[in-house]
Amino acid sequence: MTLVVVGSVGIDTVETPHGRAENVVGGSSVYFSLAASHFTKVRLAANIGSDFPDQAWAALRERGADLDGIQSFDDQPTFRWSGKYEGNMNEAETLLTELNVLAEPPAIPTSYVGSPFVFLANMGPDVQLQALETLKGKVVFGDTMNLWIDIQREALLRVMKRLDGLILNDAEARELTGQSNLILAGEALLQMGPDIIVVKKGEHGATLFTKDFHFALPAFPTKCVVDPTGAGDSFAGGMLGYLAHHKDLSPASLRRAMVYGTAAASLTVEAFSTQALTQATRKDLDERFEQLVHFVRV
Repeated sequence: MTLVVVGSVGIDTVETPHGRAENVVGGSSVYFSLAASHFTKVRLAANIGSDFPDQAWAALRERGADLDGIQSFDDQPTFRWSGKYEGNMNEAETLLTELNVLAEPPAIPTSYVGSPFVFLANMGPDVQLQALETLKGKVVFGDTMNLWIDIQREALLRVMKRLDGLILNDAEARELTGQSNLILAGEALLQMGPDIIVVKKGEHGATLFTKDFHFALPAFPTKCVVDPTGAGDSFAGGMLGYLAHHKDLSPASLRRAMVYGTAAASLTVEAFSTQALTQATRKDLDERFEQLVHFVRV
């Protein structure tokens, strides 16, 4: 089943204790699409500049992704981000952010309208709301970040009322709800509109909240975390890709989808940029899925 993602495409420079990667591929929609494309056909809507390398799309083209929604601007550069990870590497120190083409709303092809599954990756709630209106997706999940909670809270709350699911990290859940306890935060988020909430906790896994049940999942025991950039987007891609393929939001399907999301995130962090996720196969994801289900009942 088709899955549309609307989000950012970027060029990143990242420094971690394992080294430095300059001008590498990044962006929420790229990580998401690489993970989701192992399960279903992905349609991607995002903006790029003339400086974005065309070869970066090779893996997605090979997996049958629809890139008609990629809008290229000849007179502007691609969104750029630079960050540094230290210590436990759960959060990056942002050194540079240049919105560039990200300041423009993505152009969504008419062929994307009415898609069964939609993911609104991290971008301004005003842009997410516009995409919601245009796409008219049947099942819509979204993401957010602290910046939008700070400067576009009311717009974000309007978006949330129209989402079926929201995926965010623990710091964002606490800030958005004012609850320090994550269980109370998850339950409070359910009152804001979505029927499904997933709170990501980095190396401590993720927790799923619905009105009927909660489900906690540990992270995959990765021995070497090289670059955490994009792990949360890869998690969302693995999860939504699985759900879109199976066309099922039952408790059992949601739990299994989270395991695949966790597997995708664990692969992502083992190399800089999208390198590990680009090279990964469905077999790699399945093997990590099987290892994880030994720890939890899904």
